[in-house]
Amino acid sequence: MWSFKTAQILLVAALPLASCGFTPVYGPDGVGTQLQNRVLVDEPLTRNGYLITRHLETRLGRTNDEAFALSVTVKTQEVSLAIDADGVIERYNLIGTADYTLINKSTGAIAASGQVESFTGYSATGTPVAALAAERDASERLMVILGDKLVAELQTQASL
Repeated sequence: MWSFKTAQILLVAALPLASCGFTPVYGPDGVGTQLQNRVLVDEPLTRNGYLITRHLETRLGRTNDEAFALSVTVKTQEVSLAIDADGVIERYNLIGTADYTLINKSTGAIAASGQVESFTGYSATGTPVAALAAERDASERLMVILGDKLVAELQTQASL
């Protein structure tokens, strides 16, 4: 149970937020609400492009009203991390970057642009089939991470 003193401290701490122009992302005038079901992601050309587009459409919704166009370019790089005594690579990091541009279709202005980056790892031990499955799984995880970061940036930085 909170004490009266704790409640007072929380109330005083929240006062600056009331005057700073803070708007919840999914509030009535929030960016999240303005983007929901209104962003058309460019058609993917690669497997990673497909994976990130699928995740973006999950987060932003499939478009009913093409108010915004989102262009995403994904690049990945595989870096070896662990090499055993025989020179066999046992662990990899998959590093990814996604460059994006969000365009307001009614004005043609760039609403947001930038780059997000992250990494994930996987083990290449075991059979070649297991290593390939681990690599594909790492790629899928990386596209989800990049997609989440991209949506977070759009929701905090887009000028609509």
